[in-house]
Amino acid sequence: MNLAEQALHPGAGANLPGMPAFFTAAGMITRADIEEIALAVAGGIAALGIAPGERILIRMTNSAEFAAAFLGSIWAGTVPVLQSSQLGRSELEHILALTRPAALLYASQPPDDEPALSLAAGAAAAVVTRDGLRAFKGDPPRGIRPGALCAFDARADDAAFIVFTSGTTGKPKGVVHAHRWLTALGDSNRTRVPPRSNDVVLATGEWSFISALGHNVLFPLRNAVAGAIMEQRATPERILAAVARDKVTLLHSVATLYRRILATPSIEHRHDLSSLRGANSTGEPLEDSVREEWQRRIGCPLWEHYGVSEAQMVLGEGPQTPHRSGSVGKSWGARPAILGADLLPLPNGEVGTLAFDATYPGFFLGYLRDEKATAAALRERWFVTSDLARMDDEGYVYILGRRDDCFKSKGVLIVPGELEAAILALGAFEEACVFAVPDRSIGNRIGAAVVPRARIRPDLLEQKGLTRALAGTIAAFKLPHMVVPMGSLPKNTNGKTQRREVARLALKQQPISQLSPTGE
Repeated sequence: MNLAEQALHPGAGANLPGMPAFFTAAGMITRADIEEIALAVAGGIAALGIAPGERILIRMTNSAEFAAAFLGSIWAGTVPVLQSSQLGRSELEHILALTRPAALLYASQPPDDEPALSLAAGAAAAVVTRDGLRAFKGDPPRGIRPGALCAFDARADDAAFIVFTSGTTGKPKGVVHAHRWLTALGDSNRTRVPPRSNDVVLATGEWSFISALGHNVLFPLRNAVAGAIMEQRATPERILAAVARDKVTLLHSVATLYRRILATPSIEHRHDLSSLRGANSTGEPLEDSVREEWQRRIGCPLWEHYGVSEAQMVLGEGPQTPHRSGSVGKSWGARPAILGADLLPLPNGEVGTLAFDATYPGFFLGYLRDEKATAAALRERWFVTSDLARMDDEGYVYILGRRDDCFKSKGVLIVPGELEAAILALGAFEEACVFAVPDRSIGNRIGAAVVPRARIRPDLLEQKGLTRALAGTIAAFKLPHMVVPMGSLPKNTNGKTQRREVARLALKQQPISQLSPTGE
């Protein structure tokens, strides 16, 4: 088995090599084009003397060259390492020390002070071109393009590639995935949203993150449909312009970007969005008001799914799954369970820790050089997440939030996601983040940072006005004690809100000393 060969050669098809692999601002790139570049990369890796099993760091943004570098590395039997192009020197230092790559691949030659070059002493460095690799650090210092190279014959559970966690609770962990990953997750995603022959799929995230890598590159190739490449950072206008340009049928993005799109007045009238048959949201809970507004204004359904770096999509809804308010959907391959403290499944309806049967072949092999973290995540026969959840009798899962985000106020457990959903359901805010404000008398006060839409009632930006608006939709003891408007919420490199940083900035803007003694 070889993951790259699975993606490039998915089976018999009429003129498969001539079919589009990607649409870009510069035009169409065929499957034959991508395969030719990928095989040239594989040959170049072999010519550099890099052996199967060694690691190769890919330092690129979304492009045909990125796809070819990833596939060519796996074709040659080496293990590509993906990391965000936005990482700085300290983060790169951690990743390079952990992965010890034999080579670094770029889309263009970086400046001499590129942090990775100075940190990766001894590693070769090369630019991926349409003709293969052009080395600029290490030997040989010229174009490298030997003849055809057969795909490395790996085992299903051999390491194929490495991605990194977001690092929200510490240093990013290297997640090692096997060749079997594409079969498992490809089948799960294909079942959730069955492909059509005319599909064009766009994911707005960088391909260094496993959700975008699967949805935008590997699953379309395996399904013999096209992907669309949005070369620049995602903004509402750029996303919809790419949809119109490439006649995108399936869109993948995060809830924050869908809210930002809808917060832009009449944006749907500036682009032809008639090709869209469905949009997919992940990364954080999606409130019903956004789904309804999206359907009304854009004209297609918005489906939610839940994923983890250690697999990819493990729960979700789609065209075959009726939406249930508050639920992220159900399993499409990975088998979920809600566990108690004893790691035994709880009855349906009870709140516990979300876990999955770790025998699902889409799950990772482990964290690179971190046996302790691997043992904490893979316990007995379960992959144990950090999320609290419950499951109903029909298998729908309701995510309540991360265990370490929850806190107590007046002795009552506060689940930030519940209050955030209620705030966003008012339709007046693009984003909301609830956090704990330490208080000696009641344990914690409840803080809420909000990003307002362009047109909003001024009273909703104040604590009394917002609590009046929420009255009746959420219990009184869960209402915020302080409300801090912000222009945007700080995010990490994969777009997730940094709750601790939000709290720090909010308390800097509205210090505890300015709050009333009771927190009212």
